[in-house]
Amino acid sequence: MELKESYNLVVFGDSITKGVVYDSEKSRYSNLKDCFVNLVGSSIKGTVYNAGRFGSTIIRGISKMYNDVLKKTPDIVLIEFGGNDCDFDWDEIAHKPDIEHKPNTDLSTFRDTLLIMIDTFRKSNITPVLMTLPPLDYKRYFKWITKGDELSEQNVLSWLGSEIEIYNWHKAYNEIIVEVSNRTKTLMVDVRSEFLKYRDYSRFLCIDGIHPNSEGHSLIAKVMLNFIENNYKFLLQGNRI
Repeated sequence: MELKESYNLVVFGDSITKGVVYDSEKSRYSNLKDCFVNLVGSSIKGTVYNAGRFGSTIIRGISKMYNDVLKKTPDIVLIEFGGNDCDFDWDEIAHKPDIEHKPNTDLSTFRDTLLIMIDTFRKSNITPVLMTLPPLDYKRYFKWITKGDELSEQNVLSWLGSEIEIYNWHKAYNEIIVEVSNRTKTLMVDVRSEFLKYRDYSRFLCIDGIHPNSEGHSLIAKVMLNFIENNYKFLLQGNRI
């Protein structure tokens, strides 16, 4: 990448990128002002555009890729998808636990679409960087998706077999990200490993068990800035946050 006075970065992903957190006091989701994109952006020489969309899967992402990324001709794009891709229609499972249910995006499609994204960006002279998924708290998430309803809990549990399968399934999508990073020699910001260094990593997550809270976003920003310092130091302003 050529050295310039100013750079253009796009962070491309779902609600984690968007900075969505659950406000327990107001009982609703809201956008965090100090999300990791804004925290990192304040240290970058140039502009950082947040192309995160609430509820976005990688399929929706690639359908918006021209307007959200390519049209902005960034130097670097950070790709963060997977949390919605691995998700299921839990209400339907709660009502019909005895039939087959499929995730929003199956593992094979997730991998193939990620590979297409990376190839498209590189052909457009945009440097892709991958981001791993923060781990979820499967106990909190199970309570969240079953809404505290006893029958829903029983039905979803009978379909899952065990609550921890939620964690394992989510982890499988993260493993695809790592695999694609190695296969395509694409640099990767390993947010997940940093979270897992803490035995009580749930303190970085909202009550829903999957969205990072303000402390979680601060941790992601720290990991991101360390990554940039180690790999793209020329992007940083003189003073880091």
